[in-house]
Amino acid sequence: MAVRTLTIDGKPVSAREDQTILEAAREAGIRIPTLCQLSGVSNLGACRLCLVEVAGVPKLLPACVTLVQEGMQVTTNSERLREYRKMIIELLFAERNHICSVCVANGHCELQDMAISVGMTHVRYAYQHPKHDVDTTHGKYGIDHNRCILCARCVRVCDEIEGAHTWDMAGRGGKARVISDMNVPWGSATSCTSCGKCVQACPTGAIFRVGATVAEQVKDRTRLDFIVTAREKKQWLG
Repeated sequence: MAVRTLTIDGKPVSAREDQTILEAAREAGIRIPTLCQLSGVSNLGACRLCLVEVAGVPKLLPACVTLVQEGMQVTTNSERLREYRKMIIELLFAERNHICSVCVANGHCELQDMAISVGMTHVRYAYQHPKHDVDTTHGKYGIDHNRCILCARCVRVCDEIEGAHTWDMAGRGGKARVISDMNVPWGSATSCTSCGKCVQACPTGAIFRVGATVAEQVKDRTRLDFIVTAREKKQWLG
């Protein structure tokens, strides 16, 4: 496979032609923030935190779905990008009801960590205060739509790793939400295998184990990586 040579933040980088800017940057030790990207499943470009500047291109490009090109000059950490990322995080907090002090993922939340990393000290936008429910009809897990950031990680791991496709997205804009099966309570979703992969994939406390209390929701992403790697290497075939 052909190799492409590009520069990221002034650093020469080589990457395969089928790699994205995000993958090339990570291999080169350059951090680009993301929330919707998850190793082992397809990239979606939903959160827009990985937007980068490419010389000669007037618009910002999502690094997770933009393939590398020969001679590409990429900037990942300009003042413009830092301000966009802070704005995105603030909008995520304003869009739903994120009360960190009583969240099961407090201290173990990617959204919380990202807010700290981008230097968010307050939210400049009007809080929407939507009326979202908490579904605890499932025997083992629950979903709190107030804490969902619509990253669709749960949708992708359920479809691409578990093969059940219990989760999907419904609605548009501020009315968008994650649904199970044909918009039935999670406990009534006959396709659900109760595997818990969606719980591990969720970056916030939106999908949680029933009975978990504040700051108890620690995620182990290595479980998902192990499953994907084992399948790719056919380690489970007799």
